[in-house]
Amino acid sequence: MFKRITFRHMDHSTVMEDYANEQLAKVEEFLANEREPIYLDLMLEPSKTREHNRVELRVKTPHYEKISDYEGPKFYEVLDRVIDTMYRELHEEKRRQIDKIKEEGRHDELKKQR
Repeated sequence: MFKRITFRHMDHSTVMEDYANEQLAKVEEFLANEREPIYLDLMLEPSKTREHNRVELRVKTPHYEKISDYEGPKFYEVLDRVIDTMYRELHEEKRRQIDKIKEEGRHDELKKQR
C-alpha cells in the first residue's frame, strides 16, 4: 500500500499528519484484502484568500478509483468529513459489485434451466 500525505502551501505538521494517519486507518483496514497496488493520496491545503481549508483524498486500486474532497473552516472537521465520505463510498461500491455478481449469477442459473 502506497500512502502519501501532501501539505500544499503550508508547513509540515506532525500533529496533523498523525491525526490524518489515525483517521486513514479505517480506510486502510477496509482495503487490507484488496489486491495490490493500492494508492492513498491525501492532500491538505489551506486557503490564502478565504477561511476555508481544502482536503482531498484519492483512492486507487484495481477495483476502486474514488476521489473525495471538501472545503470548510476547520481543518480537522474537513479531514474527518472527507475520510468518512470516502469510507462510505467504498462500502457502497463494494455492495454494488457484490450485488452485480449475485445478479449475473442468477441469470446464468436461469439460462441453464431453459
